[in-house]
Amino acid sequence: MLGGKAFHLQGEFLSRCVSRYRPFNKPEVVAVMADTLHKMSSKHLREKLSSWEAKLGSKAPLSDKQRDGCMELTSQSGARPLPIELPLEDFPTIAPQCITPSTSDDRTTRNISGLSLGAEKIETSQQFFAWFSEIEDKMESEEQTESRCFIKQLQVYQEQCTQVQQEVSNALHHLRELQGQYVFVSTKTNALHEACEHLLAEQTKLVNTAESIENKLSYFNELERISSKLGSPTLTVTNEAFVPMLSRLDECITYLHANPQYKESQVYLARFKQCLSKALNLIKTHAVNILQNSTQQVLPKKDAPSPGDNAFTLFYGKFRTNAPRVKALMEQIEERIDKSPEYSQILTDCHQCYFLQRETLLGPSVTAAIADLASKHVRDHCALVRSGCAFMVHVCEDEYQLFFNFFSKPTSLLDNMLEGMCIQLYDVFRPLIIHINHLETLAELCSILKVEMMEEHVQHSPKELAAFEAVCSQMLEDVQERLVYRTHIYIRSEILGYNPAPGDLAYPEKLEMMESIAESIKQTKIQSRSRSGSNASTTSQEVASITGTAEGSIAPEDAPRENGLKPLTVRTDLPVPAPTIGSNMPMSPADLHGMWYPTVRRTLVCLSKLFRCIDKTTFQGLSQEALSMCIQSLLVASEGIKKRKTEVDAQLFLIKHLLILREQIAPFQVDFAVRETGVDFSSIKGAAYGLFQHKSRLFALNTTNALLQFLLEGTPQVTEHFVDSKKDVDNQLKKVCEEFIGHLSDSIVGSMQSFLSKADVILKMNTEEGAHKVSLRQQPFASPEKVHDIVTETYRHVKAKVPTTQKSMSLYLANKDTEYILFKPIKVNIQQSFQHLIKLISDNYSEEDVHIIGCPSVEQLNLLLAKPGS
Repeated sequence: MLGGKAFHLQGEFLSRCVSRYRPFNKPEVVAVMADTLHKMSSKHLREKLSSWEAKLGSKAPLSDKQRDGCMELTSQSGARPLPIELPLEDFPTIAPQCITPSTSDDRTTRNISGLSLGAEKIETSQQFFAWFSEIEDKMESEEQTESRCFIKQLQVYQEQCTQVQQEVSNALHHLRELQGQYVFVSTKTNALHEACEHLLAEQTKLVNTAESIENKLSYFNELERISSKLGSPTLTVTNEAFVPMLSRLDECITYLHANPQYKESQVYLARFKQCLSKALNLIKTHAVNILQNSTQQVLPKKDAPSPGDNAFTLFYGKFRTNAPRVKALMEQIEERIDKSPEYSQILTDCHQCYFLQRETLLGPSVTAAIADLASKHVRDHCALVRSGCAFMVHVCEDEYQLFFNFFSKPTSLLDNMLEGMCIQLYDVFRPLIIHINHLETLAELCSILKVEMMEEHVQHSPKELAAFEAVCSQMLEDVQERLVYRTHIYIRSEILGYNPAPGDLAYPEKLEMMESIAESIKQTKIQSRSRSGSNASTTSQEVASITGTAEGSIAPEDAPRENGLKPLTVRTDLPVPAPTIGSNMPMSPADLHGMWYPTVRRTLVCLSKLFRCIDKTTFQGLSQEALSMCIQSLLVASEGIKKRKTEVDAQLFLIKHLLILREQIAPFQVDFAVRETGVDFSSIKGAAYGLFQHKSRLFALNTTNALLQFLLEGTPQVTEHFVDSKKDVDNQLKKVCEEFIGHLSDSIVGSMQSFLSKADVILKMNTEEGAHKVSLRQQPFASPEKVHDIVTETYRHVKAKVPTTQKSMSLYLANKDTEYILFKPIKVNIQQSFQHLIKLISDNYSEEDVHIIGCPSVEQLNLLLAKPGS
């Protein structure tokens, strides 16, 4: 039993050793374990082994699988043969099958059999553990041979490393000593460097101070050098060193101005300014000498002929040649004009000298040229203005270019000089303007000044012609003022105060005559077209020339009027409609300008001229006045035609010319409404009446004081109202058309409308309650015979007057659409009157009475009104 247990324990121990030391097959781990086992005692080892499977705090707990393996190993070890050293007689109880080893445990058997127990017998567990400890020691010694060799080698290496470490420690000791010495030397060196740097900084500071002092003294030292140069007789402003000296002088003055705290800075500043004044005087003297010499060379000598065509070369060539010698110096002065007032003063002196020389040279020539133009165009004011303005434009442009040959910056003195020259033209032209009476001349002058000069020349060169623009604007304002004044006079005298001649009121004779002439010309053209080219070529050319002459001479001119006004002619640029048939053949003479009433033609021509010459506001006021005066003149003319001919002719005359006015003022595209301000004194009357009624309260000391109420209630009121001449034309046209329609309707169906009015009164009385019924046919005025006479008379008027009216409308209006619009209300009135009569007859008369009356049907009436002649 003991042997079996020992074998069991041995196998379990071996299996544990194999399972636990398998992961530690590395030489390092094995060596460590071997060294650890060597140090441990057997007793300590057994204690450790017994704690492997302790229930509490187990050192090497086994899993279930490992326990199963141990049990299986135990069962297998029980069947293994006993060791050879053991005698069989000591173990009689051991079964024979246990002696023979199993095939599966050959390896374990061989391992165990290899263990030599010697002569010692194991009887107790203590002996077994001792034996087992020896076995383990042998196994460890055998297994850790390589590790022990490696450990020995490591110990050799350790000794070598220790030696190296000792040498390194010695080297570090020497290095620390060397570092201490280096720090000592470095500290001394840094101290030396700092001392050197401090000395260098002081040296640099001293050098900078010396340079600063030298730099500051250089401005003071320049005084002697500059004074010596300015005092040198060989110094000239054209010398190359003059401009740098001037720049240095500016620098010194600027520096002394900025540093007044320096000793004697004010003394040096005053001396520097003296030097600057001397240098600038040299420049001024140089420029003045050049300008004066140029003027003296160009001025004409006594008894010398006039320059003529060479004037430009004389007046500008010499100056332009000398300009570069002056411009370089003037540019230097202009660049420094903000640095010192001396520069501004010297530049002003040079400008004044330049303009004085130019005025001396050009003044007499410009005056002579303008006087020559004035004498040359004594009666042609337009040519005088055009040529004079063109001359001044060239003078201004040339002077502007010449000025910038000497200077580079503009000045107001140039405009003043040029404006003074232009004023000479204005002084010559101004007296002529205030004596011009012709509107055409004034309008053309406005066009010249506004379009040709202001828009074409001034806008293209606004800088060069700034002075001319001011004078030209003043001349334009004067011409416009004169034009407005003469227009007021013209409107009053030639439009409102026009006294028509008998030929002006010869309507419709003038239109009939022109229509006959137009028809003859039309027939001649038709006949000429029907002929063959070979037989009528020369004749057709003669007829064409005659036709052109006739058409061109249709518009007669009015005789000259009073007040010295030139008769106006119709301009072709007016927007006048001209419907034609064929080649330039008017549809009717009513569209010819010559057939217009003179006041209408004059009004439209006057407005067409004013529209391009004056501003919009002024034009609106004048147009309103002209149209109002024209309407009044037309009313006067229509009254004259009414006395001379018929009321229809007067009304058609008025309609025709009001339509012309309305059509011709449309293209102006302006508002013809004018705001007029007036004072309303109507409240004064009532306030004065109240004052007399309350005399007792004149001195009342309360709010009921009569005098106070009079002052409050009797104050005149300022009123504003708009006068629209275009609406006046429309209203007057509407009024005349209504009068024309009413007059023609009364003349044609007046008797019938009178009868219908009386009949309506009778019928209305019959409808009243309690009134005595009265038969309409039994009334004296409504008998069938009387009604028959009325119908016959009205029908006769329709047949006679409708065609005549349509012919007159065609003659006056010459427009089918206008004729249709104007005749349609007349036609409607006639139709409504007959329809009312037919209804009244059918309701109040018997069939026999209807036959007696014989009223035409609506279809018959429409057929009559629809005839070509009607």
